Amino acid sequence: MNCQVRARSPLRLSFSGGGTDVPPFPEREGGAVLSATINRHAYASVTPRADGEIHVRSLDYGTSLSYRPEDKMIYDGKLDLVKAAIINMNGEQPCGMDIFLHTDLPPGTGLGSSSAMMVALVGALGHMKGVSLTDYEIADLAYRLERVELAISGGLQDQYASTFGGFNFIEFSKDNVVVTPLRIPSDVLNELEYNLLLVYTGGTRLSAGIIDDQVERYERSEEDTVVALKEIKSLTIHMKNALLKCQLRKFAEYLHDEWQAKRQLSPKISNHFIDEVYEEARKAGAIGGKLLGAGGGGYMLLYCNSEQKHGVAERLEQMGCVSTDFDFTHEGLETWRVNNG
Repeated sequence: MNCQVRARSPLRLSFSGGGTDVPPFPEREGGAVLSATINRHAYASVTPRADGEIHVRSLDYGTSLSYRPEDKMIYDGKLDLVKAAIINMNGEQPCGMDIFLHTDLPPGTGLGSSSAMMVALVGALGHMKGVSLTDYEIADLAYRLERVELAISGGLQDQYASTFGGFNFIEFSKDNVVVTPLRIPSDVLNELEYNLLLVYTGGTRLSAGIIDDQVERYERSEEDTVVALKEIKSLTIHMKNALLKCQLRKFAEYLHDEWQAKRQLSPKISNHFIDEVYEEARKAGAIGGKLLGAGGGGYMLLYCNSEQKHGVAERLEQMGCVSTDFDFTHEGLETWRVNNG
């Protein structure tokens, strides 16, 4: 009997706080992020092999790798996230395996796909090896592999959001991360889903350059960046409180304020087309919105007057954007076994 392990980890919408989770800001001043996971996932399937070989296939990148037991894995830009997980999770008694990976939405679009994939990989490999990890340990390991081991620029929020799932207020300090699940009434969640519009503005982007520019500006104590990060942190708390008090109009207005502050972190975050898309969305009836992820492209989230949401979508589709349906999900990382006997 060949026992296969699968894992799936949800992608996330970051409403506010992105940037305050990127070192060194959280160590010095404390960061805070408000996010929620959606019914789009990163998937990892792991099947043991008796011959000790390791075969990896990524549907998103159209890439396959194969290793014999005597081969050494080297970080060379080809599926390094997968290699890092295997090297750190396969243990002192490594075993052969087939790994198949794919995501519902492509990496580089601002929904935390890469980090969700790392979480799914850690979950699947841990399940297969019988390693028991808490949600905090999984998220921390996924973060360290991606940001420390591989030195990929970015923050801490994505790994924790994907591992825990649901609506969370996540706080970051020098030595600690605290995930606080929010109890949002079902009617508020339904109204959020009804009024929120997720649109793909086109193109994926490499976030590292944008994040590095933001960090360099903060390290130089550039006033615009420092003030904007503090404003974003404050708005994150206001948005969380507005949600808990069912004040969705305020939530939407804070979303607009957050985007204005985020644009001050680095000139690379937005561009002429993104600014035009947002301006047209506001003219058509969007109250607030923001580009998701580090910036530069990918998905934009908009809160619209319900009667005008379809008009906003139609106008943006005329500009070349594509609307994407979604639902919120409460589940984080999930792993299970499949017996293919």
